[in-house]
Amino acid sequence: MTRRVVVALLGPVTWAPPGIDPVDWRTALAEDTVDMLATLSEVETAVAVTPADRWLADAVIWPGTAVHEVAEPTVNAVLAALTGYDQAAVVAADAPDLPGLTLGKLLRPLTSRPVAVAPVEGEGPGLLGVATRLPVPGWLPALDLDAAVPADVRRAAPAPGDVAVTPAWRRLRGPADLAALNPAVEGWEATRALLSGPARRG
Repeated sequence: MTRRVVVALLGPVTWAPPGIDPVDWRTALAEDTVDMLATLSEVETAVAVTPADRWLADAVIWPGTAVHEVAEPTVNAVLAALTGYDQAAVVAADAPDLPGLTLGKLLRPLTSRPVAVAPVEGEGPGLLGVATRLPVPGWLPALDLDAAVPADVRRAAPAPGDVAVTPAWRRLRGPADLAALNPAVEGWEATRALLSGPARRG
């Protein structure tokens, strides 16, 4: 049986809504992402943090969730820390309303392709996540989820068809992303509570 793991990379968050404490915001995003991963079936889940951010992992993980400490918050550092799996996906932890189905679509192409990437919805660079067969292909370039785009991965591949591009989803990196949140969609309780809370610290 194929062993798969999905890892939430609890990397830096560079924007928070006005009036919300950035640490509270980052924690809420991470909590909702980890809670969403806990609903997935047929995969194991984990989080990855730098040693300085271990407090964040400890604040949001479920009992028994694996925590991988990495030297830098990059896709490659996370993948290098994993052992015993056949497939792995690394996803950004600032997409609190991400549907589990979207993550499933990120993993599905690995049956026929070595790598799959999910872009970020909207303008600007960035990836929602990267999935790969393990061991990691030697041609996979260094990937920062905040800066990379699918074309970077395809250029590095032996053939563009080796990289599947799966459906995009938004990450909450600015006001436009925040405006796209759908209050009618279930989930993202921690982020929702923070946005609707009566007291906001600047």
